[in-house]
Amino acid sequence: MAEPQNPLTGIPQLTRASAWTPFREPLFRSLWIAAVVSYTGTWMQNVGSGWLMTSLTMSPVMISLVQAATSLPVFLVALPAGALADMVDRRKLLLCAQSWMVAASASLGVLTILGRVTPWTLLFFTFLLGFGAVMNDPAWQAITPQVVSEREFTSAVALNSAGFNVARAIGPVLGGLVIAAAGSGFAFLLNSASFFGVIFFLYRWRNRPNPAPVPARRILNALGAGFKYLRGAPAVQSVLLRTGLFSVFASALWALLPLIARPHGSIGYGLLLGSFGLGALAGACILPSMRRLMSVDMLVAFAIVLFAVVTFALGRVSDLHWLCGVLFAGGMSWISILASLNVSAQTMSPDWVRARSLSMYLLVLQGGMAAGSGFWGALASRQGVSTTLLVAASGLLLGLATARRHRLHDGSKVQFSAVAT
Repeated sequence: MAEPQNPLTGIPQLTRASAWTPFREPLFRSLWIAAVVSYTGTWMQNVGSGWLMTSLTMSPVMISLVQAATSLPVFLVALPAGALADMVDRRKLLLCAQSWMVAASASLGVLTILGRVTPWTLLFFTFLLGFGAVMNDPAWQAITPQVVSEREFTSAVALNSAGFNVARAIGPVLGGLVIAAAGSGFAFLLNSASFFGVIFFLYRWRNRPNPAPVPARRILNALGAGFKYLRGAPAVQSVLLRTGLFSVFASALWALLPLIARPHGSIGYGLLLGSFGLGALAGACILPSMRRLMSVDMLVAFAIVLFAVVTFALGRVSDLHWLCGVLFAGGMSWISILASLNVSAQTMSPDWVRARSLSMYLLVLQGGMAAGSGFWGALASRQGVSTTLLVAASGLLLGLATARRHRLHDGSKVQFSAVAT
């Protein structure tokens, strides 16, 4: 599956359908299992990349560029990927993206085992994997209505989020163990193998008839229509603004975490990321109850304050047990923020432009992570990790000033007419 950088799935509002009913659909059940395996491989890859870079260099700039290289492709292909996902056979697009990531991950694994990887080689292949992930994400999120009924849609998205966070919890721990036993190269090869379950599912899946090939002019027209829609949609603009502010300052945690984890070894690094994943899984479980108790704006504000405290604490805590506890809290706040932003992005757009809206959301989210990562690495080289994390935490809190004017909504009362591109 795609990095997650994406963290990028959300928990929608509950419906009368049971949370587990999508599993009654063999199609969805098979896809969910394959996706969890793939997500687990992706998190192993993330641990391996971050740890390998700390083995090659201790420069904060180079280490932070691993996160930047993962997110940078979003600037190049996020919007075209969204347009393509709205216009071509999503199954074929996903097969191409998945195959691309298999090749990139396997090549990096072989080169690492042979001892031929330099910091720039690692960044190059990380960029290639990010490129495939960005091509994959809009189409991947948009196929859910094709594998479950309309009544089960929200439950299916919630289960997808749960699966992602299960992988987020176990993948880093497995990655740390694999790296300690066999090295980062073997973790990369396992990630490459993890894509084959999704590829097998997509190969056997018979979706709706394929549309005719799309001329480049139509793709450009579709992009133009998406921008036109954005200019007239204040609700989506608010989502994008709030997402951008959060991602730039939140990226400091991801950019500098390998440096913070370095004294604890690869297993410790995996445990830290696993703790974050467990926190995200716990947050996903309690999020529906939290959304019944408070508005989405209040929930996001509370979660951002908690994430700012976590960011600050990472620069002041060194004990592994305390770091795990801090990152557990960080995972809970992270899923609360991104789930709410993602739901707002999805429900504020009609079906005809949904993938393009999601691609704009991904562009802002991943673009902010890429730009922020490079900046935080450079600042840490001059001012140190603790000071850098203090600045990032302060920025998260200052960003809350936009909440009053740019409110988030869950979209439950918004109705859309059918509009064609």
